[in-house]
Amino acid sequence: MDVLNLVKSVRDRVGEPLGDALSAVRIAGNWRMPLLLAVSKGFITPVYRAAFLASAAGSGVLGWLAVRPCDLESLAGKLGAAQDKQRLRAWLELGVRLGELDRREGCYRLKSIAARTLARAGNDALAAALEEVLRFHVPVLLGGPRMAATGERFSLGDQDGLVIARSTRVIEPFVEAAIARTLDRDNAVRLLEVGCGSGVHVRHAAQLNPRLSALAIDMQEEVAETATKNMAEWGLADRVETRQGDLRTLDLQPQFDLVTMHNNIYYFAEDERVAALAKARSLLAPGGRILLTTSCQGGNIGLDVLSLWFTYADFGGPLPREEELVAQLERAGFTGVEAARLVPGEQFRAFTATSK
Repeated sequence: MDVLNLVKSVRDRVGEPLGDALSAVRIAGNWRMPLLLAVSKGFITPVYRAAFLASAAGSGVLGWLAVRPCDLESLAGKLGAAQDKQRLRAWLELGVRLGELDRREGCYRLKSIAARTLARAGNDALAAALEEVLRFHVPVLLGGPRMAATGERFSLGDQDGLVIARSTRVIEPFVEAAIARTLDRDNAVRLLEVGCGSGVHVRHAAQLNPRLSALAIDMQEEVAETATKNMAEWGLADRVETRQGDLRTLDLQPQFDLVTMHNNIYYFAEDERVAALAKARSLLAPGGRILLTTSCQGGNIGLDVLSLWFTYADFGGPLPREEELVAQLERAGFTGVEAARLVPGEQFRAFTATSK
């Protein structure tokens, strides 16, 4: 990079005059400056953009702006920020500076392709996945050495169960395919769903079998409450009971024909998984089945970071290996254990087995 191009690059990025020629020469002679600019453009700015988009999507701003441009007053009213419009304006203006938003005639509107894409209702799971990466994956990468030194651990409270429930809908079609292959559609079925999230998988099962009834539990109270509201909105409140609960402490008779566990076996520590699976088996009627879907080790880098997060948590553990989980199901008393890949080229699998 010659001196003139370097001066222009610095001026464009910093937005301030460089002063006299001597200042330009001094900057050109500083080997750190090109490196700083490259790091800013290649790493720092994309992180800022991703964080802004995740926040704008999660707060509802992208959705509102997808309907129509909004001025500061209307956005502040929607967000409940009428008493602090100055800070909201600063946040919105940064979105303009990053190129995600535009402001014309006092109204903010979507600008970038990424903002327009994430604003679409059908892409909420992608927006939630981005938020999950920034809020949960990045902290374990940043804090790993310190936490290993201090013994600090993540807790269930460090997760936002509603964000997780939204983000896991990215793989919803594959889970639905596994449910469709496993579920008995001809007879009345009593289903227990462990870790129900938003309840969408129970809804799918209920749509496939009109005679199905279910108990759906989740360890996080706010998630269970959301699932309860969803069941009412979907017209399933008379067929599906939802409650906060932990599989390990459920006091129920063996009455279920099918137990489902989707994307949550790693919420149990490795040395607790056989006992948890045995508990699930104890709740099945004779001949009942389990359907367990989960990401396994050896997948994409995002799954490796997810596994790392649970390694650093005070509950749960790393993602399972396929052969390991098959063995754990057998040790828990299940027979006919089968594993099937759900996503081509990825380590997302469905495990089915039958109670003795």
